Amino acid sequence: MSSKKVYFISDAHLGTPNHKESLVREKLLVQLLDTIKTQAEEIYIVGDLFDFWFEYNKVIPKGFTRILGKLAELSDAGILIHFFTGNHDVWMRDYFEKELGIPIYHDAVVKNLKGKKFYIAHGDGLGPGDHGYKFLKKIFRNRFCQFLFRWLHPDIGIWIADFWSKRSRYVSQGGEVEQWKGDDKEWLMIHSRKMLEQEHFDFFIYGHRHFPKELLLNETSRFINLGDWMTWFTYAEFDGEKFEIKKFK
Repeated sequence: MSSKKVYFISDAHLGTPNHKESLVREKLLVQLLDTIKTQAEEIYIVGDLFDFWFEYNKVIPKGFTRILGKLAELSDAGILIHFFTGNHDVWMRDYFEKELGIPIYHDAVVKNLKGKKFYIAHGDGLGPGDHGYKFLKKIFRNRFCQFLFRWLHPDIGIWIADFWSKRSRYVSQGGEVEQWKGDDKEWLMIHSRKMLEQEHFDFFIYGHRHFPKELLLNETSRFINLGDWMTWFTYAEFDGEKFEIKKFK
């Protein structure tokens, strides 16, 4: 077994709330990637790296030069990088795969990492409830709807999507939704327990909820929420035996 490690990061939401503050977080994220690059075997970006991303046929959103360059550098160096779309960058197509050599996942994935079984997903739309968002997600992921949106001029389309994204962020971080509802009420916890009724997983890895959380589901299965790079600046590291959520300093 390789002595190198597997890393997990989620919810940087680069681009919000403005260019100046986003750039500070982007530089910190690049510093993290520089710090771990000699130890990393694989890196999993578990959704919402960007607060908004939409790929036109010949256009991608302006900015993010530093993070894209660093991901290209690590990918070219042979580090396996995996990108999961979240609810804010769901409109990924094939740019990362063609330009950076990074595969894109739009749904949950099961991986065997260093002898342990992982269930990895951003987490949006999983579990019971949230029916309004689940309906919207079907629209967002519909190829025909994406085709229609792509006919808008990028200046218009990106402005609309950026406005919607920031409203969504305001709602998702306000009031009751901001709080951890309790282990028996959190949709991702319920979803994970239901999955365990069908088969065993050692780790369930999620983003989306913006809380760094590590909880036992049973004697051998663990629930992990990775936190974010807006408030917590957390990431996770797995060496084959020890799984640890760390705060970047």
